[in-house]
Amino acid sequence: MPPAVVAFLRDGRVGRLATADAAGRPLVVPVCYALDGGHLYSAIDAKPKRTRNLRRLRNIEVNPQVALVVDHYEEDWTALRYVIVDGAAEILREGPDFTRAITLLLGKYPQYRAMGLEREASGVIKIRVRGLRHWRSDTVAC
Repeated sequence: MPPAVVAFLRDGRVGRLATADAAGRPLVVPVCYALDGGHLYSAIDAKPKRTRNLRRLRNIEVNPQVALVVDHYEEDWTALRYVIVDGAAEILREGPDFTRAITLLLGKYPQYRAMGLEREASGVIKIRVRGLRHWRSDTVAC
């Protein structure tokens, strides 16, 4: 990954995670995430949800192909940019990768420390980066 793209992903605060079910029906949800080398992690946290059996998790179980978009918007359109990450996802519930992901997310988002993520996470989505597309309106790489 080009260093500017890595920095943009590392510093981004929110991404939009796209998943699809076995029939190809899409779902896009905003997520907090952390980057670690060739992987992105997003926790299933304790924020209020109708169920812990989330559609994005069900989708990943039957179709692990995902995309994550991180973008920057301003009214000055010369400052627009985005990165699209294509990858394969899996759901972690324990183990060293799970622990590493929680540590990264706690370091990036103080809100997770306040809500006790290390005790409350019911899973982590791990995305192995397979490809990137990036664009910046001034034609300089992100």
